[in-house]
Amino acid sequence: MTTLRTAYSTSPTNDRIKEIQTNPARVKDMPYAPAIRLEGVGPVLYISGATASPLYHKHPHEEDEHHHHNSIREQTRRAMETIGNILAHEGLTWTDVVKVTKYLTDMRDQDGMVAVMKEYFGEWKPASTTVCINQLSTPGARVELEMLAAYPVASSR
Repeated sequence: MTTLRTAYSTSPTNDRIKEIQTNPARVKDMPYAPAIRLEGVGPVLYISGATASPLYHKHPHEEDEHHHHNSIREQTRRAMETIGNILAHEGLTWTDVVKVTKYLTDMRDQDGMVAVMKEYFGEWKPASTTVCINQLSTPGARVELEMLAAYPVASSR
C-alpha cells in the first residue's frame, strides 16, 4: 500500500482536497497546482463549459443573445460569474474546485485569463489544463471554462 505524502496545502473549505506541489520553492511561479489529491469517497460536481454567453440561451443559437465583449478579461469574468453561480447554487466555493479545463482561441490571451481567474480563486490553485482551439460555440467567444468540484463529505452546506 502506498503511503500518502504530506500535501502542500489543503482547501480551507474542504479537507478532502489537497494541493500537490512537487517543488514548493517554485509555487509562486505557478498559476495552478500540478496535481490535486481528492481523498475519500463523495459526490463530485461536473460543471459544463461556460463562455461569456448567458448560461440559459436558446438552441439553436440566436445571435442577439450572444454579445461578447472583445476583452479576454471581461469574457473570462463573465464565464467565472456563471460558474460561481453554479457553485453557490450547490453550496460550494472556489476552493472546492479540483480541476479546471480552459479553452482559448488565442494562447496570447492566457495571461489575461489567468489574472482574472486569480481574482476568484485567490491563492487556491486547482489542477489545470489549457487547450488552444480554432473556435468556440458562438462567434466572438474567446474563452470557455469547465470545472470539477468536490463536495465536502460531512457537509452542513
